Amino acid sequence: MHLQTGKPLSNPLLSALIVDDHPLFCDALSMTLQAVSSINSMHTVTNLQGALDLISQGVHIDLVVLDLNLPDVNGLDGLLRLRKATKCPIVVVSSMADNRIISSVVHAGAAGFVPKHSQRDVFHQAIKVISDGETFVPAGYVLLEESDITDKNDAMNRLASLTNQQARILQLICEGKLNKQIAFDLSIAETTVKAHVTAIMRKLGVQSRTQAVLIAKKSSFANVLHDSPPTD
Repeated sequence: MHLQTGKPLSNPLLSALIVDDHPLFCDALSMTLQAVSSINSMHTVTNLQGALDLISQGVHIDLVVLDLNLPDVNGLDGLLRLRKATKCPIVVVSSMADNRIISSVVHAGAAGFVPKHSQRDVFHQAIKVISDGETFVPAGYVLLEESDITDKNDAMNRLASLTNQQARILQLICEGKLNKQIAFDLSIAETTVKAHVTAIMRKLGVQSRTQAVLIAKKSSFANVLHDSPPTD
């Protein structure tokens, strides 16, 4: 998907700044970008502060390639701060690739998103699209409306607030199991299950088990458990 966002860039992309804390990936990405584009000057830093320092020093950069998962970054904070620090396009390259994250990145001002382990031709296409002043979204993904992203983020935050036991119980509820079955599976008293279910509904802001299941399914609860383990 290519979204026209403005006129083609006045200058070709000749220099890039890669912001990623994995040296081997930086090396591989550097070689890939130089092989598929006109980029011939490469800078690499391992954290956001290093990128901001380099930009403040006046180093010429035509493109920033940003990983979202940096040691000194929380969420989209790195992208937002870089967006203020430089006018050059920023393309996010991350392993956290789903419609919600890609949409959040684009709405936050990124010129594009490339899943981290994409083939070389995807990077080639992304650089070409961005050079033409458009926003690159990889094939197979769709942009969500900002309101949809906000709603889903809120639901995911609520799900992430569940304890490990509550998360497990909600997962079993999603599988259609009753309190008695859940109690047997987890070797706990049925009254304990009922107490947990009440707490789950309170944390999710719902009035019924059905509503809790809908929130879990809408937010891809299995992915929430995998990416952000609930607290004990």
